[in-house]
Amino acid sequence: SANVGQNVYIGHHATIEENVIIGNNCHIESGTYIGKNSTVGDNSKIYSNVSIYSGTIIGKNCIIHSGTVIGSDGFGFAPIGGRYVKIPQVGIVTLEDDVEIGAGCTIDRGVTASTIIGSGTKMDNMVHIGHDTVVGKNCLFAAQVGIAGATIIEDGVTLWGQVGVSKTLTIGANAVVLAQSGVPSSLKGGKVYFGYPAEDASIKRRELVWIKRIPELWKKVMES
Repeated sequence: SANVGQNVYIGHHATIEENVIIGNNCHIESGTYIGKNSTVGDNSKIYSNVSIYSGTIIGKNCIIHSGTVIGSDGFGFAPIGGRYVKIPQVGIVTLEDDVEIGAGCTIDRGVTASTIIGSGTKMDNMVHIGHDTVVGKNCLFAAQVGIAGATIIEDGVTLWGQVGVSKTLTIGANAVVLAQSGVPSSLKGGKVYFGYPAEDASIKRRELVWIKRIPELWKKVMES
């Protein structure tokens, strides 16, 4: 049976499995599933039809919007004998305090440890976080950001819409990556990046200006 705190609302058809701990003043709407051995901290709100897999830890003052899945298996397969064999996923997801997750997001569990979302981080709708990724405090991710497994996102990083981040790299603190950029390798903190591969945005913009001038320059060369 679950351990439910004071002044908790649990909506119709919500499913709370055994050994779940729900703190005080929580609000859990209809159709949400919380797997066994999970924890929901005080004052957290979980909207309808959220799926929270077993062992997930949710901190205080968190908000999770409808349709989000937390703790599903990571995309881990090993090529063996000409086919892909699933790597067991036995880790968890930890959301620290004051995290907000938008609608339709997916956060994969760690393979053996935790996928961690740092306190104060906010995610828009349709964001994907891969297994074993560690996201720092007070980060901001806009819609359709995708981050592959075992990546480190340091504190205060902003990723705007449709940014794609490859696996096992680090984005330094307070970096900003502009919309639709691709990040295939680590980035230093405190800079603004754009493009694919993501580079210093001021340099990338100058490159785009020169690219637009190529036809004009080519014409001058051919006429000389």
